[in-house]
Amino acid sequence: MDEKILQGREVIIEFFPFGGIVKVSAMDVQSLTEISIQGPVSAGEKILKRNAMKRLAYVLRKKGLIS
Repeated sequence: MDEKILQGREVIIEFFPFGGIVKVSAMDVQSLTEISIQGPVSAGEKILKRNAMKRLAYVLRKKGLIS
């Protein structure tokens, strides 16, 4: 899973709620790669964090920074 791929890497995650939406930003400290996703507040923090980590892993793979 993507959480295992990112193990050992420092990732900063921030949640920005506005209305019924939450913007989640995740940044890989080593490569300074940052992504953001949006989701409903009702999705919950755990699911939003998981989706942000999946997106970050996808972008890092696409850039060739992880395998």
